[in-house]
Amino acid sequence: MLRFANPEYLWGLLIVPLFILLFIAVTRWKKKAFGALGDKKVVELMIPQVSFSRPWLKFILFVAAWSMLIVGASDPQIGSKMEEEKKKGADLMILLDVSNSMLSQDMAPNRLENAKRAIAQLIDNLHNDRIGIVVFAGEAYVQLPVTTDYSAAKLFLNTINTGMVPIQGTAIGAAIDMGMKSFDFKNGTGKAMIIITDGENHEDDAVAAAKGAAEKDVMVNVIGMGSEKGSPIPIFQNGKQVGFHTDSAGNTVISKLNEDMCKEITAAGQGVYVRATDANAGLNIVMGQIAKVQRKTYDSKSFKNFEDRFQFFLAFAFILLIVEFFISNRKSLRLSGLNLFEVKKT
Repeated sequence: MLRFANPEYLWGLLIVPLFILLFIAVTRWKKKAFGALGDKKVVELMIPQVSFSRPWLKFILFVAAWSMLIVGASDPQIGSKMEEEKKKGADLMILLDVSNSMLSQDMAPNRLENAKRAIAQLIDNLHNDRIGIVVFAGEAYVQLPVTTDYSAAKLFLNTINTGMVPIQGTAIGAAIDMGMKSFDFKNGTGKAMIIITDGENHEDDAVAAAKGAAEKDVMVNVIGMGSEKGSPIPIFQNGKQVGFHTDSAGNTVISKLNEDMCKEITAAGQGVYVRATDANAGLNIVMGQIAKVQRKTYDSKSFKNFEDRFQFFLAFAFILLIVEFFISNRKSLRLSGLNLFEVKKT
């Protein structure tokens, strides 16, 4: 198994596209500047020592070295020994609403980011309970199957956004059904769900789905995101807000927290409803309720010993930097004067 001890350093790889764009821009500027001097062949005769290909080679080596440095800094580790152990816990499924209304900014910075922050906090406080994630809008998808790998859960959590479900809407019932399908009812562990949503369900009968889950001893809890006053739903293009969603009449759509729907779902699912705020997502109350779920012993396989592999990446990066340093931007006149395939005339 591969894991990163410092995964936050991997964000440094995002600078690579910036390096590429900057290098292309500089190369085009140089080419344009040389073109302004006169005919290309004449200019090349005037500067025979200048190489136009070596800067590309040096740049490729530099980018490769940078990438290796970033990966090395993140400290990749490989699990070398897997052990099986007994754990006692419950199965917890997070159902996260990723519809566009979750981008509303009545919670700073928006409802979705608040929800992800709350889930990350929840994962940090888990011990032996297994966790899974289902994302939903107009449809529901399993983002993470039930697992005890909390590091993987946080990695998957970071990738969640409103664009990952192609069909918009809010199908809470479909999410509950998907969560039920993801549970393993043969292992006998207690099971619970936490739905994080603004409650604007337009697609199906979420209350009936919650009731069906409760009949199979699955507790359904809801954390409501948003405010009763509501907020417009922003529209983003290329990461910048360009306006707000409007209806067919051209009026700005206001997304409000539907607490009545949330309470109906929890009443049917025999769970609790908590309204989140900027300061508190209400996880303590929900987890206090989930603590009542029966926990049973189950077998778990996990890697116990991890060996660092950062040294290989750093060594490779160091070698690439040395090679890049000793490659000159100038041609070797001695080598360029050689013509191994020249045919001598007699």
